[in-house]
Parts: sequence; structure tokens; C-alpha cells
Amino acid sequence: MAKIPSARWWEIRPAHNRKPATYRCPLCGGQLPALMDHVLIKPEGDSERRRHAHSECVMRARQAGRMPTREEYERAERERRRAAGELGPSLWERLTRRRR
Repeated sequence: MAKIPSARWWEIRPAHNRKPATYRCPLCGGQLPALMDHVLIKPEGDSERRRHAHSECVMRARQAGRMPTREEYERAERERRRAAGELGPSLWERLTRRRR
């Protein structure tokens, strides 16, 4: 499997392309005809670095934990910061705290 570019999170969406082009999947290095079902991946939402990839390759990378979405990254980052004590109590914890 080819090395994917490093990114904290990925934007992934189905690709719709009708032009007769052939791409190279950045995940496996294989040929990818544009008329075949595939996805468009953008590291950290950067349109300049977007790439066409096989749907199966992206699914395998996601299952292996190598391509988190923005929501997954932000959730994990919040949990990490809370565990490290960098965040104060949540809104719910502040609202339900007893006043003395």
C-alpha cells in the first residue's frame, strides 16, 4: 500500500466525474478510471491537495484508523485535552453543579 500524505483529518465525499480521465489512487497506487465509482479525499479540507481514490482503499484506511474525519479528529482532541486537564468542566457539568 502506498503512503498517504499526513493530515490530522480528512474530508471524504463521493466523486462524480464524467470526463474520460484516468487517475492514480494515492492509497494503493493502482489505476482509477474516472467513470468507476470512487471518492474524492481532501486532507484537512485543502482543495489544492485533493485526490481521487478507490472507495475500497479509503474504507480499508478508515477501518485501520489512518483517515479520521474532521468530526472524529475534533472529538478525540477534546477527549485528549479533557484527560490532560486542559479543559475545564463541560457546559452540562457547570449547569448541574450545586451552588454553595
